[in-house]
Amino acid sequence: MILMLCFAAVSFFAGLLFWRIGAWPVFGFFGLDIALLWFAFRMNYRSAKAYEEVAISKNEIVIRKVGPGKRHLEYRFNPVWVRLEIERLEDEGVVRISLTSRGETVDLGNFLNPDDRTSFAGAIANALSLAKAGGGHSVS
Repeated sequence: MILMLCFAAVSFFAGLLFWRIGAWPVFGFFGLDIALLWFAFRMNYRSAKAYEEVAISKNEIVIRKVGPGKRHLEYRFNPVWVRLEIERLEDEGVVRISLTSRGETVDLGNFLNPDDRTSFAGAIANALSLAKAGGGHSVS
């Protein structure tokens, strides 16, 4: 909010300066800049609320992806038939985690940084091996 107020103040005074020298249309473009910046921040905050829930038990894997606007997708897999795919690059670590079963693939943790994605990949692998062995675990 403080950044927006500072940006609006600078734009307003710069717009007034252009207005005084006769370039009055520039004043409107400064207002447009403020509106676009506000919209960009609003969309960024909204998308930052996205998250994934992964629950793994011996009978089922449930993946729930909640996106902006409370949209959500839910995937269910049998842990016996699911295949964990972890793609790594030498200098970056884990770059992709996905679960595949019967032709359906779901990517996990795309919004995580490389260190957290590596940690999450290990947790998913451990939980999946426990589920296949007959135990249960939940990772989120």
